[in-house]
Order: sequence, then C-alpha cells, then structure tokens
Amino acid sequence: MTEEGVLSVLALLREAGTEVWVGGGWGIDALLGRQTRPHRDLDLMHRREQEPSVLAALAAAGFTETLDWRPVRFVLTRADGREIDLHPLVFAPDGSAEQSSLEPGKPFHYPARCFVTGTIAGTAVPCLSAEQQVYFHQGYEPTERDRQDMARLRAAFGVQTHF
Repeated sequence: MTEEGVLSVLALLREAGTEVWVGGGWGIDALLGRQTRPHRDLDLMHRREQEPSVLAALAAAGFTETLDWRPVRFVLTRADGREIDLHPLVFAPDGSAEQSSLEPGKPFHYPARCFVTGTIAGTAVPCLSAEQQVYFHQGYEPTERDRQDMARLRAAFGVQTHF
C-alpha cells in the first residue's frame, strides 16, 4: 500500500461520510510524518454503525471481503493487491471506544485521547496516538519490524515500550 493508495482510500471514505482512523504501520508513519518502510496493508478503525457505508464505498472502489473475523476485524482486498484491515469500534458518549477481541469479555480499549492527527505525504490524517500503538504491540512475540516500529516511537515521542 503506497502513500497515494492510503490517501485515496481515506478520501473515498471521507466522501462517503464515514470516520476512520489509521492504525498499524501506516498509523505509526502518520505519527512520524514520513513513510519509514513499505506497508503490505492499511489498518483502519471505523465506527461500527458506519460499516455499511464503509463497505459500500470500498466495494465501489473494487475491494472485496477476503477475511471475516467480525466483530473483531475483517479484511478487504483489491485485485491490484491493496489490502485494508478494518476494525469496528463502538463509541461511548465520552469519546472512548471499544473493539471486540478474540477473548470474550476482554475488549480492546481506546481512550478518547488516543484519536489524534498525523501526516501522510504532507496531508493531515486521523490516526491513533503513540500510546495506543504501544498498547496494540503487547501480548505477542514481536517481529523485527515491530521492534523497529517501537524504536521509532520511543525516539520520536519518548514513550515506553515492553520491547
């Protein structure tokens, strides 16, 4: 997924009236304000109630569903290889949100303060905070790419990571 690909997907979803936030590797790069490595996919968090609009907009752009782990996540792929990993969020009145996990009764928590703005190719984009990125990089054996991503967040934001 290229910078241009990310920005085109975000523009398409904005035009459809949906709210999404960039997470994963592109979310880290958005926080850093520059692309630091190639990205296989685009992780997006979206309002669960807007899912029909998200799906319709992406289907019109040629994306089809290739994985369904709802309510945790699902994946859409295009013939050109672009892949979007979607994570449905349920928002509370205070602006915080929860995402289901594979462990029933143990959802992922998103505090209201984790919804921030980053930059991709000079364009402001909604993304997840450095602290939230660290939260999602816990509880598994990290890859070398994960280690490098966390090192970049430590250097740029002074956040503590567990690896």
